[in-house]
Amino acid sequence: MYQNKVTLIGFLGSNPEARTNSANFSVTNLSLATKSSRKKDGRYISHTEWHRCVVFGKLSEFARTLTKGAHVQVEGELRSRQYDSKKTDTKRRVWEIRVASILKLDRAEKAGPEDQPEDPQHETSPQEEAAA
Repeated sequence: MYQNKVTLIGFLGSNPEARTNSANFSVTNLSLATKSSRKKDGRYISHTEWHRCVVFGKLSEFARTLTKGAHVQVEGELRSRQYDSKKTDTKRRVWEIRVASILKLDRAEKAGPEDQPEDPQHETSPQEEAAA
């Protein structure tokens, strides 16, 4: 049995690049940044990885509505392809995610107790304190 499935959660580094060919088939490219960190010598070192995501068909139309900085989850298949580089006159291989689904994630506002408006008539119940 084989499986080629990738799930990435990150932020778009630029607005989507959309194209439509003469047969009215749409393709949208996304540049997705993911970040990881590790501890070395007592300090955290972070690393940003950039992923090229290719979206086809109807899903491509949704991808076009996204904007730079959008927090998204994409699922798809890792694919490679070769092309002839005009700059170096050699064959080049690129890796990209062929997207099957996109989920736009909401960034919840972080509001501490000091940021909450005070309501003198509102008594906090023990259940509300436990949930906070």
